[in-house]
Amino acid sequence: MPIITRRGALAAGALATVARPALAQPRYPARPVQVVVPWGAGGGTDATARIVASLLEKELGQPFNVVNRTGGSGVVGHSAIASAAADGYTIGMITVEICMMHWQGLTELKRTSYTPLALMNEDPPGVQVNASSPYRDIKALADAIKASRPGQFKASGTGQGGIWHLALAGWLGAMGLAADHVRWVPSNGAAPAMQDLAAGGVDIVTCSVPEARAIIEAGRARSLAIMAPARNPQFAQVPTLNETLGINYSVGAWRGIAAPLNLPAPIAQQLTAALQKIWNGQEFKDFMNARGFGMVWGDAAGFAQHMERTDATLGAAMRAAGLVRG
Repeated sequence: MPIITRRGALAAGALATVARPALAQPRYPARPVQVVVPWGAGGGTDATARIVASLLEKELGQPFNVVNRTGGSGVVGHSAIASAAADGYTIGMITVEICMMHWQGLTELKRTSYTPLALMNEDPPGVQVNASSPYRDIKALADAIKASRPGQFKASGTGQGGIWHLALAGWLGAMGLAADHVRWVPSNGAAPAMQDLAAGGVDIVTCSVPEARAIIEAGRARSLAIMAPARNPQFAQVPTLNETLGINYSVGAWRGIAAPLNLPAPIAQQLTAALQKIWNGQEFKDFMNARGFGMVWGDAAGFAQHMERTDATLGAAMRAAGLVRG
C-alpha cells in the first residue's frame, strides 16, 4: 500500500483546488440574453433582430430577448450595447449608422467600440410617397423637387444624418441640388417615418422597400424607385434611379450582430458559429426572402473589414454632403 505523506496530501488538495474552477465553468449561455435594437419596433432592423434572436434561442437553448432602445439618432441603443458588461449577456444589432454618427459629432462611439460577431444583411433605399400623392413616378417627383423652393418638401426615414438621410442627400446632389433642399424630419426609424408619411406629416420617405412594405400593401403609400444598381426581385415593379432618371447612385444600409468590446473569445466564437448556422438555415432565408431583405454574410473578421470600408466611404460622402461636424 502506498504511503501518502502530509505534504503529498496537501499537494493533491492544491491541485484539486486549481482544477475545480475549470471543471465548474458555466455553460454559455446559462441565462437569458438581451438583444438591443437601436431603432423602433416594426422597422427592418427590428424585424431582422427578432428573427435572429428567435433562432439563437432555438440554437443555444436560452431566451434571447429583444429590447428596443431608441433615441439620439441611434446613439442611445448603440451606446447601450457598447457600455454593457462584456460577458455575452448583452449583444445587439448594430447598423450602418455606427460608421456615420461619429462624423456628425453625435458620439465618440465607432466601429472599434464593439466586438463584431456577424454581418447579416444589407438593403438599398427606396423613395416612397403617400398613396394620394400627385407624383405617380420618380421623374414627376424629381421635377417637382427641382421646381420647389428650398424646404418646401419634407422627408424622413431615420435620424438626422442617418443612412436614409444620406441617401436623400446623395440623390439630391446627383440632381444638382443642395443636400438640404428637401427638409429632413428625424425619426426613430423607418416604421414611424412610414406612419408619418401615411398620415401626411411628410412628403417623402427614403428607406428600404421591405421596411415600407406594410404601409404600401395597406394601400397607404407607394414606392417610386430604389437607389441600387438593379431591381430587387421581390419588388420587381419598382425601377432604379438609373432606369428612370439616368442617375447611377446607390447606397446601402447594413445590419450586423455585435457585443461590447473585449467579449471573451470562446463566447464570441460560439456566437459567430451559431449566427453562421442561422444565416445558412432555411428558416432565416425564407424569412428574409419573403420580406425582400438582402442577405449578406460576414464572419467576425469580415464584418470588421466591412465596417472599416464603410466608415471611410461614408465619411467622404457625408463630408461632400455637408453632414460632417467638427
